[in-house]
Amino acid sequence: MNNNEIPFWQDPKNRSIVFQVLAFVIVIFTSWYLFSNTQANLQRQNIATGFEFFTQEAGFEIGESVVEYDSSSTYFGALKVGFLNTFKIAVVGNFFAILIGIFIGILGLSRNWMVRTLSKTYVETFRNIPLLLQLFFWYAIFTEILPGLRQAMMPIKGFFICNRGLFLTVMADHPIWSWVIAAFFLGIALTFFANHFGLKRQAKSGQEFPIIIWGIGLLFLFPVLIWLLGGAPTKLSVPELQGFNFSGGYNLSPEFFSLLLGLVLYTGAFNAEIVRAGIMSVRKGQWEAAESLGLSRFKSLRLVIFPQALRVIIPPFTSQLLNLTKNSSLAVAIAYPDFVNIANTTLNQTGQAVEVVGLIMAVYLTFSLLTSFFMNWFNRKMALVDR
Repeated sequence: MNNNEIPFWQDPKNRSIVFQVLAFVIVIFTSWYLFSNTQANLQRQNIATGFEFFTQEAGFEIGESVVEYDSSSTYFGALKVGFLNTFKIAVVGNFFAILIGIFIGILGLSRNWMVRTLSKTYVETFRNIPLLLQLFFWYAIFTEILPGLRQAMMPIKGFFICNRGLFLTVMADHPIWSWVIAAFFLGIALTFFANHFGLKRQAKSGQEFPIIIWGIGLLFLFPVLIWLLGGAPTKLSVPELQGFNFSGGYNLSPEFFSLLLGLVLYTGAFNAEIVRAGIMSVRKGQWEAAESLGLSRFKSLRLVIFPQALRVIIPPFTSQLLNLTKNSSLAVAIAYPDFVNIANTTLNQTGQAVEVVGLIMAVYLTFSLLTSFFMNWFNRKMALVDR
């Protein structure tokens, strides 16, 4: 044996391989044991396994749905409604939480004492009160303090507020609106491409690209064009009190609005601190350099400071996006029919605990992974490139 040869157990590479193989074997054995033990216990209690219950009739109503559903629908249809309701609250909630976080975070650095103090008061208040208590608070306001249906408040024509929720005037149903929405998202995608092109052009020539003007044009040009091609429908659906409820318009239920308000204000407070800290992480000399070029404070923030702050803001923002999505499961406390709420009802009626709990885990894991992948990609795009 060569004296310079490292013994097998003292080689870090060999040890790491052995430990990884052992860990893999232990995980496989543990998983097999848990699976076989669960199967045996379920068979002993005469509980069927599998997802055959998906095709059975659910037999319960759901108060809020973005797709057609009634009690004769299947359990799969009910779970689909819960999934879409959770997706809706996650997308809308994160959108407004980001906007509030950016707005309040910037105000927290204002030179105006009053504005700065109000911003700090909001942040310290909402992020230090448990989210569940905030949900109960908003739900109590909507269901107990607001007037009843027949005494509904109408701050503006076609807009009603009562303990049944918010009733809004919207455009009447027409096939063209789905195409208009698709055109709007196309405009968003084209705006990103235009911004990318503008940044490249500015890097080469130093000439600023009017992305705001182009963005507004792209966002509204295609939807308006599709709307005109579809006959330019202008018919409105106005909520009207008929019998024991409003008919027409669009209803935001007290459960949805309470959940949305609680999640947005709570998460927005954390986002505001992230934005404020991100902006403060940029060296003061950057402000001075921007001002020396004749840029206003707003342009200095938009063109010089905030792009640099984004590299600090994005990673913790990812955690807050995930937190809001997972915190939406508290909807069960105020009876909003999210995925967890409907899955619990399904579990109670079918007894398929393992399958239903596995579905809940899979759904939230999917939301988390998709959010993480997107934010990691965005973070890489914003990172400084070494040359």
